[in-house]
Amino acid sequence: MQDEIHINSYSQLINSVGSLLSAARQNAYREVNNILLTTYWNIGKHIVEFEQHGNERAKYGKNLLNQLSKDLKVEHRKGFSRSNLQNMRLFYLNYPNYQTVSGNLTWSHYVELLSISDELARSFYEKQCMLENWGIRELKRQKNTALFERLALSMDKKEVLDLSKQGKLIQNTQDIIKDPYVFEFLDLPTSNYKEKQLENALIDKLEHFLLELGKGFAFIAQQHKITLNNTHFYVDLVFYHRILKCFVLIDLKTRKVSHQDIGQMNMYLNYFKMEENVEDDNPPIGIVFAADKDEIMVEYATGSITNQLFVSRYQLHLPDIKLLKEELELLINDENKKGITNENK
Repeated sequence: MQDEIHINSYSQLINSVGSLLSAARQNAYREVNNILLTTYWNIGKHIVEFEQHGNERAKYGKNLLNQLSKDLKVEHRKGFSRSNLQNMRLFYLNYPNYQTVSGNLTWSHYVELLSISDELARSFYEKQCMLENWGIRELKRQKNTALFERLALSMDKKEVLDLSKQGKLIQNTQDIIKDPYVFEFLDLPTSNYKEKQLENALIDKLEHFLLELGKGFAFIAQQHKITLNNTHFYVDLVFYHRILKCFVLIDLKTRKVSHQDIGQMNMYLNYFKMEENVEDDNPPIGIVFAADKDEIMVEYATGSITNQLFVSRYQLHLPDIKLLKEELELLINDENKKGITNENK
């Protein structure tokens, strides 16, 4: 008995020491990161102020960063490439008030963000990095799949501005729906693949799939069986949303969605409400992922349904970001014109 007490006590000692070390390393990492960000911001500030003041700047002109890079490398070696100095300069220009710089993001995050010329998009990705704790890989992926433009195109101008300032906050069901979803990470042919292949590929790349779904999703089951009067039905994928506190059912269709698909999902939702939900659960959400959809048919097929049921397209390739940006610019410009017209009335 005495030996058992001693072992338990020693185990607690190991855990306590480990926790202290982990906390110390995190604090040290944050401190180093803050020092690095402060230093690079100030270097950028000195470069910009030199460019703007003093007669000596004319001597260097456009070659300032090239010359500065060479001279700093001689004295300080690594970290002073021309591109890095340019990023420090841009860092200061885009964040002239250092109080707006977040110590939760690394210099690598800011380098990636500085490559985004559109201020609204850059602000969105910055906020989303903090909300969802994105690493560099996740940030690059979401930027490359035009997440901001995909979300913004379904909004009005005010909502787009709020999205840019706050990031994507999960407050209601609509906040977790995208159209289209992008599954460029799947190793599937562009055509002639089966629904089972799509389903298995998404599970094999579950980490990527969860990133595309967004914050709050937890995987529950694949091919969840529902039995009604000895007839078996199978929900392709079941998730639970931790923020909305509800099940999310996903059905996969490699073709255009039909009204029968919508009816089947509605049945699944009714079953989950009656048989799977517990006291604290909110009503389930159903999403049919389809290769294509007829908007008018979907509108009529879902018109009288009281359940939270959505149909979204998916694609296996990266979107045309230039086209999406142009569509978003048209949307915002149209909103501006409407505002001017209303003011003149």
